[in-house]
Formats: sequence, C-alpha cells, structure tokens
Amino acid sequence: MEITEVRVKLVSNKDDRLKAFCSMTMDNEFVVRDIKIIEGTNGLFVAMPSRKMSDHCEKCGNKNHLRAKYCNNCGTKLTEERMRKDAKGRLKLHADIAHPINSECRRRIQEKVTKAYQQEVEESKQPDYEPQDLDTPDDEEVPEII
Repeated sequence: MEITEVRVKLVSNKDDRLKAFCSMTMDNEFVVRDIKIIEGTNGLFVAMPSRKMSDHCEKCGNKNHLRAKYCNNCGTKLTEERMRKDAKGRLKLHADIAHPINSECRRRIQEKVTKAYQQEVEESKQPDYEPQDLDTPDDEEVPEII
C-alpha cells in the first residue's frame, strides 16, 4: 500500500489539542477521511476515524450513546453496567472505523500525515495561503449503482 496523497485542514482553535483533520488517499484509489492530528504529551499523533459506541434501551429498543443515563426515546433510566471496558480498564466509548493492522503500517501513516501537517502549517504562514477544502471531491465522479 502506498499513501499517494494527504490533505490537511488546520483547526483554527490554537488552545485545543486537536490540530487538524485530514484525508489520506492510498494507491490513488481509496480515501480515508476524518483522520485527526492531535497534540499529545509526547508530540503529535494520528487518530484514525471512529464512531461513538451505542446500545439499545431494554424497554423500547431505541439506540442510545453509552454515556446516556436515560433513554432518548422513552426516558427509562439506563444501567451503567452496559458499558464495556478496554484492556486497561477504561470505558470503551468509541470504535475505530478504519485503522492500521500492524505497527509498521501505523508508523508509515504517522510519518506521512505528520509531515503533511507540518508542511501545511508552514504554508499557512504565507500571506496568500488558502486553506484546503476537504469536502471538495478529489476524484472522478463515481457512477451510480442501480
């Protein structure tokens, strides 16, 4: 797998740990969006896209976020035992949508994305800087499947 493009959108809030969002294209064929670049205690790290975990109300079956104390639909009090914990004993509130399978792949992604971020930060210092628009399609139109 070759990372063929990384597009970075800087976040304007300078006090936040979240520094940028990016999209990464692999082999000019596959895009992963909503990758986050975060300032951690040991420097920048890449957080892959994730979704909030949820479960269903025992009474009405409505889907609720795991931190919810009451059902969004029927108002029933939800039990706290429904939350799973990870190997370190922390609550597992998010699940990865896409992620590297091994440490070598993670290292390559980390290097490419942080390098692209640092280049974008340098470019942002120029007077004619225009931020990247990650919502603009960067590929050909995909045919509709019938």
